[in-house]
Amino acid sequence: MKPTVLLFDVDGTLVTTCGAGRRAIERAFELRHGTKEILNFSFGGMTDKAIVRDALLALGRPSLPESEMEDMLRFYLEVLTEEVARTRIRIHDGMARAMDMADARPEVALGLGTGNIRKGAEIKLGCVGIYHRFSFGGFGDDSIDRPTLLMAGARRGADKLGLAIEDCRIVIIGDTPKDVAGAKAIGAESIAVATGMHGIAELKQCDPTAAFENLADPRAEVALFGR
Repeated sequence: MKPTVLLFDVDGTLVTTCGAGRRAIERAFELRHGTKEILNFSFGGMTDKAIVRDALLALGRPSLPESEMEDMLRFYLEVLTEEVARTRIRIHDGMARAMDMADARPEVALGLGTGNIRKGAEIKLGCVGIYHRFSFGGFGDDSIDRPTLLMAGARRGADKLGLAIEDCRIVIIGDTPKDVAGAKAIGAESIAVATGMHGIAELKQCDPTAAFENLADPRAEVALFGR
C-alpha cells in the first residue's frame, strides 16, 4: 500500500463529547462577557479560533488583537476541563479498531486533523485514554482556517514517515461537510462518518471519497488503508 497519513477529527468523529465543548465556550463567554447569546451559530467543522473570533466580533469588537483571542481561549480551556470532568465522553464505534489497524502498519502515520486547539484536543481525548495514540496533528493552533491546519497535519505525518508529502496518500476522517471540503482543498481523500450532527445522505451529497454510518462498517478498512 502507498504510505498513508490519516488525520482524524475529534468532536463527532473520534468521540462524542455530549456538548461539553459548546457548553464550555458558552460558560466562558457568560463568565467573561456576561452573555452567551452571541454564540447562536453551529460550531460544526469550525476551528476554536474561528468560534471565539466570531463571538467576539458579535460583541462589537471591530478589530481583534491576537492576544484577546488567546486570552479567551486560555480561559475556555479552564472551563472545558471542568465540563469534561462531569461529562460521559465515549469513543465512537469502529474508532478503536481503526487506531489498532493503523498502529499495526508501519507505513501509516496516525494523527489528528481538528479545529480544536491542541490542549483542547488533549483534554477531550485524554479523558477516554486515547490522546497519546496520536503523535502529531494539525490543530486550531496552526490556523483559524481548516484547510491550512489540515495541511500542517499532513506535512507532519509525512515527516513522521520520512517522506515528502507528495509521496504520501493523505486521508481526512471527519463528520461534517467542512471536513470533506477541507480535504478537497488540500487534494486529500476524505472519509465521512455519520456519527455527528450530519446524516449519511447529507454527507454523501458533499462527495467524499467514502462515507459510512461509522467506522465499524467492514468496508472502512479499504477506505482507510487502500487495497
